[in-house]
Amino acid sequence: MIYLLDVNALLSLVHQEHLFNRRVSEWMKSLDRRNDRVATCSIVELGVVRILPQLPEVDYSVEEAQDLLDRFKASSKLPIILLADELGADTLPKWVKNPSQTTDGHLVSLAHTHGAVLATLDRKIPGAFLIPD
Repeated sequence: MIYLLDVNALLSLVHQEHLFNRRVSEWMKSLDRRNDRVATCSIVELGVVRILPQLPEVDYSVEEAQDLLDRFKASSKLPIILLADELGADTLPKWVKNPSQTTDGHLVSLAHTHGAVLATLDRKIPGAFLIPD
């Protein structure tokens, strides 16, 4: 299975002091290294690089956030692939009804296009895989 991480899942892995770091890290350790893959995409990576410098407990620049993300990807025990994203707004799922759902809907569609599933901590995303507690 290919799991496309959403922004919060990737952020929790990159930022070791994140509230959900342990939860997502333990899930990653449980994946089958022969059959499972973890993926990101430009939207997810840009989200992490945007959010990290805004966290009150750290003092990262955008460049430092990029470096932290790169180091995490390079050190991951599971290969992390970057999914190409050529989808437009016309591919949003029908369940997307308000602006706050657009990115989640897009990521679900992107994952599906690549034979993957969106891996998230958000219980309210139809068709996504909820990373277990």
